[in-house]
Amino acid sequence: METRTQVGIIGAGPAGLVLAHLLRARGIDCVVLERQSRSYVEARIRAGVLEHGTVDLLTSLGLADRLHRERMVHHGIELLFERSAHRIPLTELAGREITIYGQHEVVKDLIAAWGGPLHFSVSDVSLSDLSFAPTISYVDASGVSQVLRCDVIAGCDGFHGVSRAAIPADVLRVHQRDYPHAWLGILAQAPPSSEELIYAHSPRGFALHSMRSPTVTRMYLQVRPDEDLAEWPDERIWAELRARLDRSDAGWSLADGPILERSVAAMRSFVVSPMQYGRLFLAGDAAHIVPPTGAKGLNLAVADVKVLADALSSFYATGDSAGLDAYSETCLRRVWRVQHFSWWMTSMLHPTGDDPFDLELQLSQLRYVTSSRAAATSLAENYVGFPFP
Repeated sequence: METRTQVGIIGAGPAGLVLAHLLRARGIDCVVLERQSRSYVEARIRAGVLEHGTVDLLTSLGLADRLHRERMVHHGIELLFERSAHRIPLTELAGREITIYGQHEVVKDLIAAWGGPLHFSVSDVSLSDLSFAPTISYVDASGVSQVLRCDVIAGCDGFHGVSRAAIPADVLRVHQRDYPHAWLGILAQAPPSSEELIYAHSPRGFALHSMRSPTVTRMYLQVRPDEDLAEWPDERIWAELRARLDRSDAGWSLADGPILERSVAAMRSFVVSPMQYGRLFLAGDAAHIVPPTGAKGLNLAVADVKVLADALSSFYATGDSAGLDAYSETCLRRVWRVQHFSWWMTSMLHPTGDDPFDLELQLSQLRYVTSSRAAATSLAENYVGFPFP
């Protein structure tokens, strides 16, 4: 069976779904294809920190009613090192706050509000004729082969998706860095022990105290990339979190509770350029991965599709392809700024071993950031995010 649309979107994560809503608001037809089921996509736990710009964009599209009711607004973060806590007042320094609201909750909201074509559980997706008349072939959930003809394809299908793989290898330049540590993340039925996020540097390794709601806490421990989860029973996780989040303030304690989920995620930096080939445009994790330390992945994906939607709007309204032609260059400027910030946060907060030289450099940087208003302002404005193009 054959159908036609203006923009074919591969991937129903935040990038693909936000793009779909942006295009619909501009009167541009699109079809969204997703290889996973709706229940899988809506339950997939990912990031939970939204930049001010991301929240503003969702609000402008009428997609943030539940977000505004249930979110947790933070005006600062805490850096903990040498058993002393130091607050970085984000809003005071950068003029913007951050929002805590789970990525899977964003995805639920976007799917619930979507009234256009969205096909889950598709398989055997392949792309062809990318230079002139892009075509997406796939098998739908009922097993019927389909052909979707498009003007443009948006590859929002993540690091392991088919979109980037459809671009000839000699076209892409790959920039990659693998880090010597990973994050063991847990979701716990426990009230947050702090009103704001805690980034902890400890001789035992990095730890992050975050949250998803007033009753659910999200926390991370620095571990080896090949860490075996079986070696981390609940008791060991809580003991290690207490040790790494320990502080001289005797009035502070870590609340614990049943662990609802646990996983180990490797850390990498990854960028491909260009982010476009013919009429295929990559967005989000299909084009770049950042270490989670800077809380940037979802926000960077939203920035990508905002650029793409604006360029497509201009193209369909006037025939001007300048925005589409400049898509990769425009996005990559922000991508590399975010990559640098995420690398910097990661290298400052994660002890790399027994090298005392590296340890002293990290502590020196932490002391500087927490004692210099200029350095703290630089961290703050990068953390809350720069305005979208």
